[in-house]
Amino acid sequence: MTRTPLFAFALLTLAACSPGGAGSGEPATVQAADAICRPTPVGRQMTGCYLTLTTATADRLVSASSPDANLVQIHESRIESGMMMMRELREGLPLPAGEAVALAPGGNHLMLLGVKEPLVAGDTVALTLTFETSPPLDLTATIGQPAVTESGEADATAAD
Repeated sequence: MTRTPLFAFALLTLAACSPGGAGSGEPATVQAADAICRPTPVGRQMTGCYLTLTTATADRLVSASSPDANLVQIHESRIESGMMMMRELREGLPLPAGEAVALAPGGNHLMLLGVKEPLVAGDTVALTLTFETSPPLDLTATIGQPAVTESGEADATAAD
């Protein structure tokens, strides 16, 4: 008779300690779509990657990595004094709840630095995205050119 209460206590303890346990809530999950990285230019070891991130609860993309590059940085591009400037977002990229956040040419993007082998159209590259509260997300990006929209700007949501 003493086994039943002990067994029930053990199950309750395990449930309380698990990530989905009572009161803890499920961890936030970020969805990624349409990941594409440009081919590396001849003689260069860097390139940009674009994708769209969506999460149900507010989060922040804090870092990224790839086995195919020495370093991956989260960058923003913007016009300053009539020139396109690019800088690292050291604090990461905010992801508002329920909003699709596009990382696209001319805006926020991932920059692969120290690419180990040339990235050629049609190949793929592995990426791991790390978030403030959501679990890390492993994904595969296609190597290619982002599609161009009617406005003439590159669109990262569709591949060639």
